Amino acid sequence: MRFRKAVLRAGVGLLTLALLFLGFDRLTDSTTTQVFGAIIARVETPDPIVALTFDDGPSAAHTGKVLKILAERSIPATFFVLGRNVEANPDAVQAIIAAGHELGNHSWDHSAMWLRSARDLRDELARTDAAIRDAGYAGPLHFRPPFGRKFLMLPWVLSQQNRPNIMWSVAAESFTPGQTADEIHRLTVAATGPGDIILLHPMYGSGAATRDALPRILDDLTARGLQFVLLSDLLARRSAD
Repeated sequence: MRFRKAVLRAGVGLLTLALLFLGFDRLTDSTTTQVFGAIIARVETPDPIVALTFDDGPSAAHTGKVLKILAERSIPATFFVLGRNVEANPDAVQAIIAAGHELGNHSWDHSAMWLRSARDLRDELARTDAAIRDAGYAGPLHFRPPFGRKFLMLPWVLSQQNRPNIMWSVAAESFTPGQTADEIHRLTVAATGPGDIILLHPMYGSGAATRDALPRILDDLTARGLQFVLLSDLLARRSAD
């Protein structure tokens, strides 16, 4: 009898820990829920508008190709950049700014920020902001966390700065070696509608399939009547509602 009770207690304890871990993982990984401040994955709007966002970079090797694709279609985008890459690739940053696109803060070096102290988080946010401003960018400066991960301290620090946590509602990349441009194109187009924030990663060598898919994604969504706007313009519709 005592043995059965001990086994039962152990089982209940393990189940409780598993449920706590599952809840913790879902909270840190959720694109729509956090404990403090605003988190935005999409904007409710009747207007046929979407925001295109790119994470990581800028990259000396690939930023130019992405900008060319956008320029050929007169499509604006928001580039969430890493501070270290801003410093390392000044020409690429200047090209993004000159083309009229937005820059956003995506951390200094893409290290996880979800279990860091408030002081560390404030320092990294400020350091990356400063690198972007020093590059000559004067527009809105939104933030997206590495891996989209957050827990308690990061949302709290952002809320103290009146800064929303920008996530996404469309993310078709699987980051597996076998994923094709056709699949990225198909999944992105199928998932996108008014008010969505699209996330893509075309900046590194591993993003070749995304770069190949990008022209078709833009052309097909435009043909469906969707208009691409800067993230700030999409967010402005949210505050106007």
